Amino acid sequence: MCWDAQAVILLRFLRVAQGGAKARTETQRMITEKVAALTEAQVAATVATLKGSKKHRVAKKALGVYARRVRRKRRLSK
Repeated sequence: MCWDAQAVILLRFLRVAQGGAKARTETQRMITEKVAALTEAQVAATVATLKGSKKHRVAKKALGVYARRVRRKRRLSK
């Protein structure tokens, strides 16, 4: 997940550095995606907690959301 996250950060940085309409769109999309990922991770952690999972399982569920989302970097690599 660490390398995937770094790749996404680099690709987004390059897109924003180009400026213009694509940069504005990417910045807005980035903010929207981060809020959605946080919400999804909180729901996953809450569900795991309510099911009685141990702390490390709750953390794994929450981090799994971010891991899935960072692997989806195809759009940025175009």
